[in-house]
Amino acid sequence: MEYRRLGQAGLRVSVLAYGTWVSFSEQGELSTAMDILEVARQAGVNLFDTADCYGHGQAEILLGRALRELGWDRATYVLSTKLFSGLRDCVNMCQTLNRKYLLQAIDESLERLRTPFVDLLYCHRPDPGTPVEETVWAMSDIVAAGKAHYWGTSGWSVEQIRQAWECAERYRLRKPSMEQVEYNLFKRASLDGAYAARLAEMGVGIATWSPLAAGLLSGKYQHAIPRGSRAALPGYDWLRTSLVDAARNGRVRELAAIAHALGATPAQLAIAWCTRNRALSSVILGASNPAQLRENLRAVALAPLLTAELMQRIEHIFPYGNDS
Repeated sequence: MEYRRLGQAGLRVSVLAYGTWVSFSEQGELSTAMDILEVARQAGVNLFDTADCYGHGQAEILLGRALRELGWDRATYVLSTKLFSGLRDCVNMCQTLNRKYLLQAIDESLERLRTPFVDLLYCHRPDPGTPVEETVWAMSDIVAAGKAHYWGTSGWSVEQIRQAWECAERYRLRKPSMEQVEYNLFKRASLDGAYAARLAEMGVGIATWSPLAAGLLSGKYQHAIPRGSRAALPGYDWLRTSLVDAARNGRVRELAAIAHALGATPAQLAIAWCTRNRALSSVILGASNPAQLRENLRAVALAPLLTAELMQRIEHIFPYGNDS
């Protein structure tokens, strides 16, 4: 496993991480969760990601229980969670980054996770209804209190991150250290253009999610929606149209041909392609069972085999600027 610095922070995170969005909130059982975490740890993964809104708090609860049962030394792994959505459908406590919500939400997340602190704490979405100064002060105070070691953003524009960074600079507060963004062969513009360079200027590290485009790049949606897959779950209807799109699946078949020539799966190749981007610190994987995660983690060994010629062939299939 390769470890990369989180932007200009001294923290080093595994280039492949594990995220709990669907697997722990919709499909999770304690024994399976423990097995998945063990597979990740044995492969060298040290970063585990979740959010308060995943399964309305259930993902944090399951992750916390599994980590407690496994009994790992808290110093040996990096834990991240995200705040914004909230678990209460009431004013001031949902869809916000105001101080009242953030200071209460972090305490509740720590309780669900059964830990005295998280290493990384994200503002899960921008909040135009709260002054950026208020959010930056609250996040800086959370870090100062030892409840998080670093704070950052997720789904923010460069301009919004710059505003937060400049606010922290102006008031000598703790600056945002990381951004979490979607990045895969179908969603490249978010990281391959000037975006990453501008974040680097601020010392902001980048973690990415959905390297398989919700499973599309694995090739499993070529003919139908498999039973037990994410798209088959209740509430995920919004994914189905894109996953069974004939044109997109045609491009996946071209990717699969390259992967098979390398003795790999299209999923492994898609993940390995992501890791070749040195602008990012970590690629967050999702997997619903230990076997799936074990297979996808083999992308680490595949990455060095991606020659300039192979990267050009992949570029031809998924050209930059054609995110569709």
